[in-house]
Amino acid sequence: MLDDGAGVARRGASLLAAAARAATSERGRFLVALSGGSTPWQMLRALADEDVPWQAVHVFQVDERVAPEGDPLRNLTGLRECLLGRVPLPEAQLHAMPVEAADLESAARDYAAALARAAGAPPVLDLVHLGLGSDGHTASLVPDDAALEVRDADVFVTAPYAGHRRMTLTYPALDRARRVLWLVTGEAKAAMLARLRAGDRTIPAGRVRRDRAVVLADRAAAADAAGTRK
Repeated sequence: MLDDGAGVARRGASLLAAAARAATSERGRFLVALSGGSTPWQMLRALADEDVPWQAVHVFQVDERVAPEGDPLRNLTGLRECLLGRVPLPEAQLHAMPVEAADLESAARDYAAALARAAGAPPVLDLVHLGLGSDGHTASLVPDDAALEVRDADVFVTAPYAGHRRMTLTYPALDRARRVLWLVTGEAKAAMLARLRAGDRTIPAGRVRRDRAVVLADRAAAADAAGTRK
């Protein structure tokens, strides 16, 4: 448990940088999939102060809203600002989900193929970063969506959720990752974090493989699990 979101972001940056160095030393490159959100953006900014072998890093997206290029709600917009604008990551090594395509289902298959070219068949990412929604969702694996039951594809397009369809990695892609890094902050996440830690598979986040996971949470989010909530 860390004091606040800034502490979670700094610890996350340190862990991510260490994973990048280890993967590069062992396999020659680091394949990571990143989610969006305010604390993750802080984490990515903090990476500018870490020792990261950026020339060997390939960044994929965990999920993305179907929205135009440059839309402030797009995770890609934040990734470009926080990474390409601050660290020497080659632009060609930021692999954006093709959510502007006319045929989204075909675009999802294309992204799955890009994952396989980089990470093998089936693809194994070195690290996947996930967040946790107040409704228990993670990535864009949201309650009652068909994506929750997908087992034969690594990338899927959801029904509309909070105003947008989404492209998302599925459970098979997440569960093959060598490590999962959860960043969870804020009082609104406390109840769901307790359920995640208890292995509650009735929430989408609770169905992600647990044995390779690290959870970083601040005091507000961890209150229920710690028994300190009033």
